[in-house]
Amino acid sequence: MTKESTSPLWQKNLSPDLADAGFSTDDLHKFLAGEDAVWDTMLIPYDIKASIAHARGLLSVGILSDVEFENIQKTLLDLKSRWLAGEIRVSETDEDSHTVIENFLVEMLGETGKKIHAGRSRNDQVLAALRLYLAERLVIIAQQVHSLIEGLCTIAEKSPGVFLPGYTHFQRAMPSTVALWALGFAELLCDDINAIIDARHQLNTSPLGSAAGYGAPYFDLPRESIAAELGFERIQLHATAVQISRGKLELHAVHALVQVSMTINRMASDLVLFNSREFSFIHLPEALTTGSSIMPQKKNPDVLEIARATVHRIVAEMHVLLSVPANLPSGYHRDLQLTKEATMRAVEKTIELTRIIAHVIPLVIFDTEKLEQSKSDELFATAVAYKKVTEGAAFRDAYRDTAGDTDAWSLQAEQPLEKMYQMSGQPGTEDVPYVRKLAGDALSRLESELIAGTGTAP
Repeated sequence: MTKESTSPLWQKNLSPDLADAGFSTDDLHKFLAGEDAVWDTMLIPYDIKASIAHARGLLSVGILSDVEFENIQKTLLDLKSRWLAGEIRVSETDEDSHTVIENFLVEMLGETGKKIHAGRSRNDQVLAALRLYLAERLVIIAQQVHSLIEGLCTIAEKSPGVFLPGYTHFQRAMPSTVALWALGFAELLCDDINAIIDARHQLNTSPLGSAAGYGAPYFDLPRESIAAELGFERIQLHATAVQISRGKLELHAVHALVQVSMTINRMASDLVLFNSREFSFIHLPEALTTGSSIMPQKKNPDVLEIARATVHRIVAEMHVLLSVPANLPSGYHRDLQLTKEATMRAVEKTIELTRIIAHVIPLVIFDTEKLEQSKSDELFATAVAYKKVTEGAAFRDAYRDTAGDTDAWSLQAEQPLEKMYQMSGQPGTEDVPYVRKLAGDALSRLESELIAGTGTAP
């Protein structure tokens, strides 16, 4: 756990025949643990928080005395301080954060430390830590998405009436605006925040007390009060539900992260295209571009390209959560260990993505002169047809008559967009306050849950 490692709680000696064949204990541990040492090091503070709540439960049922509980709590808080100072990490031979915590308690408190695992298993222990981690991390992501929304709203405010050609099938289609482009993505991101909050609600249930999936014999732990102390709003009542839900509940969170990254993917795709010489609709600061190893004139939009690609990384982790639990019988299986890494990888990658893109968007500069030059008459053909309809023509007749009436297109192109569009949220009738209210409502919903105590930081 520091420079010296400890042994797994279940450690058994390697049989002589395997040892003689050149198969070491380290080989076995490395295969079983994979990269869990990295992820479990991150989970230590959440595991500590859950362990303190569990110890309080043991106190209430007489397994721990008041003095023993106080010593355990003090020692666990000391362990957290050491973790914050970077002195504690999980090694491959430690296997997981649970081993680190229990061995540290035994080392510091002797017999008292050996009591901490009564009434729980590593199975419900890791899920409690993971759900506390998710409760905190999803808030961070939602807040960063809100910052991104604000950046897009600011673009819209600074670009009143700035023309932008709209495309379908990569072909010029109809007129649009920079504001409409920005607010379209901003509105979708408001939905994505709500998806994050919904996922957080699904995860906001305590697994503690289910132990390895079949309960804790002879124990009557105060599961509801332990859950409340940790900020969970409810418990998973039936012990078997906990292990069956492993990977399944995490999938709610990662699916929401896929939604966020998909929205960013489409936005980044547009910006990469707009930045090309063929379009030249935007300018990127040199700091957001990289050069070529052989072409001295190149300035590549690598930040936006990686932002565009990140969705595929997160979708890949979602596939792990979809596929690993499939066809497994009920109860715990070691296969399910892989769902923790997939979940945490997706979360950390989304935190990085939303933080970076929220800083990038305010630095994008739309070239108003170039955009105005991109205006062409054919973009207004649909408006001519619709105007004929309002004057009494049947749509199909107006459609046919307009197809070759290029003079009418040209005349229509001279009209202000706000005179063509009557409904709010269309070119020239964008509504920044509406989107800001959607974003604010979503953030308020999240904040109200935090105030209510449904999932707090460790």
